[in-house]
Amino acid sequence: MSEEHQVNGESFSTSAQQMADALEELKTWKKKVEAADTENSRLLLEKMDAEDEKKKVQQETTELMKVEEQLTAEFNKRMQAIQEEMVHLHNAKQDLQKKLQNYKEQLKSKKAEADSLQQRFKIKAQIPKKKMKFTHVDEEAAGESENGQNVVPNTRAVFTITQRPSILLKGGQALITFEEEKVADQILRLAKCSVTCDRSKIDVKPHSLSLDPSVKFEVHITVSKKTIKFSNAPPIMPEERMRDRLELSFSKPSHGGGEVERVEYDSKTGTGRITFLNTGVAENLVLKQKFYVSIGHGMEVNVAPLFQFQLRKFQTFSGVPKRTVLLKGIQDVMDEEDLQDHLEIHFQKPSNYGGEVESIKYVSAGKELTAFFVEDSAEVEAQ
Repeated sequence: MSEEHQVNGESFSTSAQQMADALEELKTWKKKVEAADTENSRLLLEKMDAEDEKKKVQQETTELMKVEEQLTAEFNKRMQAIQEEMVHLHNAKQDLQKKLQNYKEQLKSKKAEADSLQQRFKIKAQIPKKKMKFTHVDEEAAGESENGQNVVPNTRAVFTITQRPSILLKGGQALITFEEEKVADQILRLAKCSVTCDRSKIDVKPHSLSLDPSVKFEVHITVSKKTIKFSNAPPIMPEERMRDRLELSFSKPSHGGGEVERVEYDSKTGTGRITFLNTGVAENLVLKQKFYVSIGHGMEVNVAPLFQFQLRKFQTFSGVPKRTVLLKGIQDVMDEEDLQDHLEIHFQKPSNYGGEVESIKYVSAGKELTAFFVEDSAEVEAQ
């Protein structure tokens, strides 16, 4: 019994040890289970947080996609509006280019018209030199000098320019002027006139005349008796010193000068004006045309009178020579004088619807003449 007990005691003792170990292991496992539960709870919390974060991110993503869609829609809308605006601007540009082209053509046409009008009214003539006669003193303009005599500060002249109407006669043409208007009217009603010239016959065609407008105007010229112009005076020293030198030189009576009232000088052009206190000095210097100025090694300047021009009473007029007929298509079947005589004989005959001829001028082939008209007459001059 005791061995078994012992055995049993030993066995019992072993079981107690195992029980203690099991308890210890149980505690360990409990701790592990608790740790696992804690970890599980933490993980669950993290999972929940992650899901919340995921939902939040998904919501933000959804919102961003909506915003992107809105921005894309706005961008497309703006792009369409920009494209429509570009098309509108392109069309407007084309319209403006067309208008600009039209305006350029209109401007070109207006310039051509203006050039034509300027050419029609442009007067270019070589006026011969003519001695002018002093007629009278303008009492209103005249002043009184110290000795009581009248002094005229300026010389005035008035010219009346009259442009006579003219026409250029070319080869194979003639001008014929009748004494009566009705004769010219009868001739103009004919389509052609057959003129007998010895053994031949020529057909000429009558035409009415169309003259360009003519002008008449007055040119008023005032020549200063105290002021002269000078040129060819380059600035070889400062401008103020140039003025002083000019005044000193023009003030010397020994050089033909006199007391200077005012000096005007332009250093850029080397020109200017000198105004003297008294009359007579400017007139004498103008006759010399040159003047020596004491500047540096000496300078010779050009001297000219001071003119002032005014255009007044400008008038334009036009008329039709009712007694004159232009004949065209005349063939040179004989010399110029003989053919002109045959034309005059033909148009003097009433049987040819003609009448008394006041004047006639024929121009043969290869020549040109300019016919000038005055009131109730025609005058032909070689150009």
